[in-house]
Amino acid sequence: MTTRRVISSALFLLLLFAVNAFAQTDPGVRGGGAAAGAPLASVAANNPVTILNFFNDAKDRFQEIDSVQGTLAGEDGKGLGPRFNSRSCAACHAQPAVGGTAPATNPQVADATAHGAQNTIPSFITTTGPVREARFIFFTTNGVPDPNKPNGGVEDLYTITGRVDAGPCSIAQPGFASQLSQNNVIFRIPTPTFGLGLVENIADETLLVNQQNNFNNNQGVTGTFNHNGNDGTISRFGWKAQNKSLELFAGEAYNVEQGVTNEIFPNERPLPGEDMGIIGGQSSTNGLPANCRGNATPEDHTNFNTTAIGTLSDLAQFAMFMRLLAPPTPSTTVPGGSTSINNGRSLFSAIGCAVCHTPSLTTVASTFTPGLTNATANLFSDLEIHHMGTTLADNVSQGGAGGDQFRTAPLWGAGQRIFFLHDGRTKDIQAAILAHNANGSEANASSFTFFQNLSTGQRQDILNFLRSL
Repeated sequence: MTTRRVISSALFLLLLFAVNAFAQTDPGVRGGGAAAGAPLASVAANNPVTILNFFNDAKDRFQEIDSVQGTLAGEDGKGLGPRFNSRSCAACHAQPAVGGTAPATNPQVADATAHGAQNTIPSFITTTGPVREARFIFFTTNGVPDPNKPNGGVEDLYTITGRVDAGPCSIAQPGFASQLSQNNVIFRIPTPTFGLGLVENIADETLLVNQQNNFNNNQGVTGTFNHNGNDGTISRFGWKAQNKSLELFAGEAYNVEQGVTNEIFPNERPLPGEDMGIIGGQSSTNGLPANCRGNATPEDHTNFNTTAIGTLSDLAQFAMFMRLLAPPTPSTTVPGGSTSINNGRSLFSAIGCAVCHTPSLTTVASTFTPGLTNATANLFSDLEIHHMGTTLADNVSQGGAGGDQFRTAPLWGAGQRIFFLHDGRTKDIQAAILAHNANGSEANASSFTFFQNLSTGQRQDILNFLRSL
């Protein structure tokens, strides 16, 4: 007598899906050199004359480590804190080269106690995890998140309290443990800065034409643009395309991530709640304690009576470094060989991924360097914001972007990234694709239905293609 096991059709389909989902694998971070981090070819050729000197000086400043007073050996930058997430632009923008994204070893672990600082490392910061900034979704009333009081501002991880150069400053870290237990914390990781001069130099009209060309896609993809609140033009930098210019992007990061005041953000930064004064009828602290405002502001500023290059502020040079960086160089053979990569490229468009991840856009004339003029930017992004549904939603609004809207992440350089999605939740590029499938996501058709209906070999070709970029 034989025993028969009956598997329900629902369970069978679940098992079949699991087998199909894992039959192909992410090839992992592509080797073969950085393929990124160099200046544009015209900059390397010093066109116009002296521009290469500006780029090299800008790169040096991008790598400079900040201390509070600029008096510590090897940490010549001035203005760190009183709250910060890390101590250098290049510490977080490091993979696979200076200007990239989160590195394999998280510098924020060492930042916590550098030079005597007395910080506790939050549970979401680990040595091998992504560089992260944290935001509270809502302000709290009596310690409880209040959905009627949206927050969304950055809660810096660390303070300068206890550092040898901090003076009398004494302030506490945010209450991360409590807010984590109440699901009131979301994360962001650094975006790569390669090729951003090309992104900056794509005309609004080019973006609008591309949007119109992709409008009738029959996949439920709509998309819109985030706009600058002042001049109304299309903004394009940041996870939600919330920043208009590279100067604004750099200035905000300098102030928020390192706590350095500058000519765009000239005031020392309290936490979001500390700057409210009164929250829901309850008194709150009113900004920073006086003993934490030790330096004259802005700490980073235009330098007078110096050389032409030295005149520029760090902020201006950070923007120039990003502007003059070349885009990443893709591989034509790694991983999987040229046939697989080419097949993956074709399939990527065929299943609708290119509706949002536009393979290339063309720049207009630039006054900086010929390499930015009428150039093809192979960024794989439409720079629009799209509804990504419940799985990826962070419930934070920035500009015109709502809680589940994100800019289409440019894919150039994806082959050498370690962490994916806005919060760095995965190292697996296939998991990032599948996370696009959720209630309310515009990518449901391409990321789930069409991708899952491909054969194992076809899905592998797409993964190989993405890791070739």
